[in-house]
Amino acid sequence: MSDTTQILKGLLEGCILKLIRTNETYGYEICEKLIHYGFEKISEGSVYPILIRLEKKKLIYSIMKKSPFGPMRKYYYITEEGSKKLDDFIVSWNIIKKNIDNVLEG
Repeated sequence: MSDTTQILKGLLEGCILKLIRTNETYGYEICEKLIHYGFEKISEGSVYPILIRLEKKKLIYSIMKKSPFGPMRKYYYITEEGSKKLDDFIVSWNIIKKNIDNVLEG
């Protein structure tokens, strides 16, 4: 369903902010976590542009660190502004989810 892709684009930013706020993480790990949570069709090609966009908006920042397995990795951290944006996302999502549930159940 191609409509799912369009819906997800707007929601993935919030999900990625939540994963970053929970623990320092890197791009590939974010993809793996999203897949674990049920986003089976998520690819690195979807996640990395979002990370770049979040960094440009100063909602996250990154630091290169040594990896125990191979080349250095870019680890992501949430900023104070990013944390506020995530809190706003959660409030908005809960309202939207409730309203959609009301319509679907009504």
